[in-house]
Amino acid sequence: MPQRRIVVTGIGIISSLGHNLAEHWSALSEGRSGIARITTVDTTALRFQHGAEVHGFEPEKHFPNGQIDFLDRFAQFALVAARQAVADSGLSFSGQAAERTAVITGCSGGGQSSEDAVFVALYAKNAARVHPLSIPRVMANAAASHISMELGILGPTYNVSTACSSANHAIGQAFWLLRNNQADVALAGGAEAPFSFGMLKAWEALRVVSPDTCRPFSKGRQGMVLGEGAAILVLEEKERAVQRGARIYGEIVGFGMSSDAGHLTAPGIEGPARAMKAALLDAGFHPEQIDYINAHGTGTAGNDPAETMAIRQVFGPHAEKLAISSTKSMHGHALGAAGALEAAATLMAMKEGIIPPTMNYLEFDPQCDLDVVPNQARKASLQHTLSNSFAFGGLNAVIAFQSADRT
Repeated sequence: MPQRRIVVTGIGIISSLGHNLAEHWSALSEGRSGIARITTVDTTALRFQHGAEVHGFEPEKHFPNGQIDFLDRFAQFALVAARQAVADSGLSFSGQAAERTAVITGCSGGGQSSEDAVFVALYAKNAARVHPLSIPRVMANAAASHISMELGILGPTYNVSTACSSANHAIGQAFWLLRNNQADVALAGGAEAPFSFGMLKAWEALRVVSPDTCRPFSKGRQGMVLGEGAAILVLEEKERAVQRGARIYGEIVGFGMSSDAGHLTAPGIEGPARAMKAALLDAGFHPEQIDYINAHGTGTAGNDPAETMAIRQVFGPHAEKLAISSTKSMHGHALGAAGALEAAATLMAMKEGIIPPTMNYLEFDPQCDLDVVPNQARKASLQHTLSNSFAFGGLNAVIAFQSADRT
């Protein structure tokens, strides 16, 4: 029996670049950054003041009748993105379709703002009780559960929490689930909302956050910039999608995972290389077929050279021909949602024939000696691509895509 092929037929996004896919992609393709001064948290006691926040989001317009009481900001983002993705796909869920649909989300931190509010109430204000819905708001699986409940989805539903690789792990597992005939449709992606004072102080202590902006692969880079938002993809068995006349953004053809089994926070080389090789093997691609890599590209001193070396190890001389960019330079590092935002960017790059740039690039770094598409988008015909996510804890997840023209 031939292996099932899995395509993406819907994309929903809310990010610092826009409240939907069109706005988000317009900013990416034009090199417009969503990084600015943080407005939702008082940063006077922080060493950094910049982040990639979702601006102009009014929860009351999306969640009437008390629903908002159950939803932390990260879950709000996830539901908005899921609604968009399903509407984009043209699908609905009832009967057997509901039972054959999965929801797999990625989230690293869960309801950080809600958790912060509990701690402030208990330890700063000596409150005798906290909000009765604190646990439902804080739990990282809340986004997956709310999506399932709202849309009536009855199939496998769960959350993956693997720090910065969460969304890629979620999408990859959804891909394998469908390919193995355990479901016909999946909503997969990630959501994150890390802008609470406690979380920002914790990141400050790691000394990896930039004081100004994110400059991946550039000499003079000073660290990552935190972001927030959500992206949800609708994955569907190809034959089913074609039969119903669905628009196809691209095909997911491979997924690879690995562990560094090394340092908890320092980036490795061998682990990311193994994950890329595993994705290529799963897809049946030769390294020379890859046109573009959406890099993990955090803008930290350690990650970017390590990722460069891993790419060179996997691709050898072909690394010189690869286009590589980090869209974190525009939408920030959205932690558990990052892989989903970047998967959407990779799919759109193939569909539109435009490579989003690595913005804020100042000067060539010999440790990052790859074509990183600096500061300006580039037209290109992309057929085969990778999207990299490498997380604290040494957990690596890489997705391989193929253009819709090849499906």
